[in-house]
Amino acid sequence: MDAHENLSAQSEARRQAPDRRWSPGETARQDVLLRYLGAVAAAAAGHGAPAERLSARARPAPPPPTLSPFPEPGQPVVREVREVMDVPAAHIRAGLPYRDIARVLAREQAGALPVVDAQDHVVGVVSESDLLAKVAFEASGHRPGPIGGLRERRLHGKARGETAADLMTSPAITVLPGATVAEAAWLAALSRLKRMPVTDREGRLVGVVRRDALLQALIRDDAGIRAEVEAMVEAICPPADRDAVQVAVHDGIVELTGRMQAATARRLLAEIERIADVVEVKNLLGPGT
Repeated sequence: MDAHENLSAQSEARRQAPDRRWSPGETARQDVLLRYLGAVAAAAAGHGAPAERLSARARPAPPPPTLSPFPEPGQPVVREVREVMDVPAAHIRAGLPYRDIARVLAREQAGALPVVDAQDHVVGVVSESDLLAKVAFEASGHRPGPIGGLRERRLHGKARGETAADLMTSPAITVLPGATVAEAAWLAALSRLKRMPVTDREGRLVGVVRRDALLQALIRDDAGIRAEVEAMVEAICPPADRDAVQVAVHDGIVELTGRMQAATARRLLAEIERIADVVEVKNLLGPGT
């Protein structure tokens, strides 16, 4: 049995073995993960986000269209990075010594921070991994041999630096404040980043967006879904029907009870089914009077 066959056999054995009982809350965590992956995949397939909407190094984009304060029924609210980013953004100056970098990372409880120049342009990102290479170099005295790999030589050269400008990874992966949350989440997933600097079109730091903030913005809880459904009821139903409809949401499942005219109910159900976070719609509506 080769390695591939052995791995397949182990996987099949795990599938056939009795499952261990999930810990409390595991079902909810699995549901959140599936919704997040679905939202990111939809962003990749639906948007095909052009680089100029994501990167500050791109050409200026045309002004955004004027949006109504309330979306049309069935149209999800498109949230932008500016709505979920942290302001002011913690950062490190390019000339900061590496020992002080470690103190700032510990104070901010961050694994990495953007590095800025005197004009606040983002010039790179310095991380705990960069500092670890520096400290390991000093502690071990290791030197790459004459046939050492290119990556090892580059790491060794960077570890000899003393400031953030020497140790940082450059260029930094950044996002514009006008990029959608879904596009930023896709970029973070591709780049495996927990935090991304947010810059204006001149490359100046204006904020930092965290991966968990993107996650929470993409995946609404039941209360958020219920609020959108209730807004649809207000927009679609005649005044006489609105008070006769009750909306309940549990784990993404929308349940409608009460009374409503058949034609209005069909339109409302079609719009609710278009909401990305809705798992199922239970129609318990009776005929309107």
